[in-house]
Amino acid sequence: MRKGPAFVFMVLVTSVISVLLGLSTKEVIALTVFLAIVYGTLLFWRFRLAFGLLGITVLLAAGLIDIPTLIEFAGIDIILFLMGMMIVIGFLEERHFFDYIIEKIVEMVGPRGYMLVTVMMILSALFAALVDEVTSILFMAATMIHLTVRLKINPVPFVIMLIFATNIGSSATVVGNPVGVMVALRGGLTFIDFLRWATPISILALAILIPLSIYYFSGDIRRLDERLKLEVKEEKRITEGREAASGKGLVTSAVLFLGTITSLVLHSFVEEVLHLEKNTMLLGTALGAASIALLIEHEKAKELVERRVDWWTLAFFMMLFAKVGTLSYVGLTERIASGALSLGAIGGEFGILMNFTWIMGILSALMDNVLAVAISVPIIHELGALGVHVFPFWWAGLFSSTFFGNLTMIGSTANIVAIGMIERRKLGHITMGYWIKPGILVSISTLLLAVLLLYLQLPLMPR
Repeated sequence: MRKGPAFVFMVLVTSVISVLLGLSTKEVIALTVFLAIVYGTLLFWRFRLAFGLLGITVLLAAGLIDIPTLIEFAGIDIILFLMGMMIVIGFLEERHFFDYIIEKIVEMVGPRGYMLVTVMMILSALFAALVDEVTSILFMAATMIHLTVRLKINPVPFVIMLIFATNIGSSATVVGNPVGVMVALRGGLTFIDFLRWATPISILALAILIPLSIYYFSGDIRRLDERLKLEVKEEKRITEGREAASGKGLVTSAVLFLGTITSLVLHSFVEEVLHLEKNTMLLGTALGAASIALLIEHEKAKELVERRVDWWTLAFFMMLFAKVGTLSYVGLTERIASGALSLGAIGGEFGILMNFTWIMGILSALMDNVLAVAISVPIIHELGALGVHVFPFWWAGLFSSTFFGNLTMIGSTANIVAIGMIERRKLGHITMGYWIKPGILVSISTLLLAVLLLYLQLPLMPR
């Protein structure tokens, strides 16, 4: 079936099912438009912003969302954070800082493609755990893109592997992902709780992810290995910008890079000392680092913002975040929670946990994991009110949303940011068909591992 007819068919089926479920007219329209945006994004990725804008227009015209709700859910704080970090990344790229980093990594591991990919995936997961997934993928994807461009090979499979590792690593700590922040705040969980229950599972999932990724993309890694060995044989350097990334320029870039990373890691501590609201300095760090970069650039500051900030992706993010406001505005969130609760009631507490985990995973893959977790919170609270042991549900929600964020291109914020980096540089185009095969392999394998480990630890979990 062609994409156009498939899209129309899926929208019609959604409408029919919504009516059969007994939803009101407003709820039917809201759910149909909401999922139509999702379908359009998945089937016509290049036109994702058009679908997002059109969908929001229809929702506003139909009175299914108002402007205050639209603004509330649009994620302006996230947009500003991404804008600031993109300016910093662009500044470092233009000063060849990532060229220098890549050269040092290659010197450390040698001209071995498999080892280089492994190290890069581990670093992606580590940075995601220490800072957050978006910052990690911005830095690591930029570094990998530089390497592949220098070697004249396709960057897409390597960036996808880094995305997979980033999403896995983001589950290890509270600060790794907005999902972790939501789980911690709504579930009353601490940083130590994450170290005890989340970090070990995240590490073991990464240990599974790396060999699976190397196996699936073995052909691409083999070409990387050959190109690295050829460069060494010809006694060439991987980077062309070594002179630019040396001396005063290198020191300036390194100070900005390390200062940004350190500030992001310590932002919660600074917020406590200054009695600020949570994540205030997370956003403040990104904007402050961007302002420093712009001041250093002087006359080229405007050009840096115009060329290096991916405004297309940021606009799409606003539409993606805003559309979930529709579900809340018309009351569909409560219906979804009740329906999921009834569906999961088969098989006792463990049956509820299993159904909840996989439903959450699918929702995360289709609508971005942050939005999926926002919908899941009332479900967990309802379960707790009914006397269900909900402690494992918070961890199930964390792992299903982050691990299944690898299933589709829109499953995680990191996915969309990295894809935007590739497309903006016109280095390739990623289709859903290309993504979904490795996505299924790694997401199902890692979530099965997480489910097994949670099940084995159920007797140890506090009630």
